[in-house]
Amino acid sequence: MAPTDARSESFPVLIEHQYGATTVPKEPQRIVSLSFIGHDFLLALGRPPHALRKWFGPHPYGVWPWAQEALGEAKPIVMQGEIDIEAIAAMQPDLIVGQWSGMTKREYQLLSRIAPTVPPQTQYGDYGTPWQAMLQTLGHATGRRDQAEDIIAALDARFQDIRQAHPDWQGARSVMVWAGQNGAYSARDIRGQFIEALGFKVPEAINTMASFNNYYVLIPPEDLSPIDVDALIWLDAGGSVSRLERMPLRPTLRAYGEGREIYADVLLSAALSHSSPLSLNYALDHLVPLLEAAMDGDPASAVASTAKAGLLPEGF
Repeated sequence: MAPTDARSESFPVLIEHQYGATTVPKEPQRIVSLSFIGHDFLLALGRPPHALRKWFGPHPYGVWPWAQEALGEAKPIVMQGEIDIEAIAAMQPDLIVGQWSGMTKREYQLLSRIAPTVPPQTQYGDYGTPWQAMLQTLGHATGRRDQAEDIIAALDARFQDIRQAHPDWQGARSVMVWAGQNGAYSARDIRGQFIEALGFKVPEAINTMASFNNYYVLIPPEDLSPIDVDALIWLDAGGSVSRLERMPLRPTLRAYGEGREIYADVLLSAALSHSSPLSLNYALDHLVPLLEAAMDGDPASAVASTAKAGLLPEGF
């Protein structure tokens, strides 16, 4: 039986996107999620997918701890790697959702023969859809639009409260960097959008270097100046601590010398990288105290996560 909601909207619904428009004729029962993070959004709406595309991590069904409760007893089919049209056809879905999936136009055309298919909107590109827009689209497609708006309002209010409580963050520079390859995320990426929602600004140099469908830029190890910001957030990439320890010019960064580096562990890094309604609260709970320590103006005060990782300069 499909989940019920007293405020579910009526069908059919029309959803416009980068490849045209899709009509969802009735409330879907078997949803296939091709987005690497989309299942988190469906779970937030109380609509566990029939199948999902696992991104990374050791967790059952590709669902991280912040979403396990929402998953409940559901046991979705797990897909990995490239989009497999034949396998999806065998699942007999009645809705295929693919924001944040890299779905090509050819794949969309083939998938649309199987079931109504929803790629991202034109203005966002393959991986630039803000979490609010992704949730709104999925709420619209599943008949949970009002629920989606309630979730957005609650999270937006939390971000606003944090901004108001930290006036010194407003306009300060911050960036998230994947430590495995010095990949800095621009303001068009969901990680850049997260930090700017707190009032920080991603350096314009990084935004300028990033292309429309490439949301991060590689920072050469011989010039780290684009990421020498007021709050530098290193995202764990497995083995990142030893790599950062070996980075020759890292000690020249002001962020290093003034204790403005934040090391996000595996779970926090994954929560920021999913930036879903379920992971955002986890990310805020854990990142905000670290940002407060990095931005407190006291070079001698340690950021707890950076200290735990053993990445503080000598003398801290």
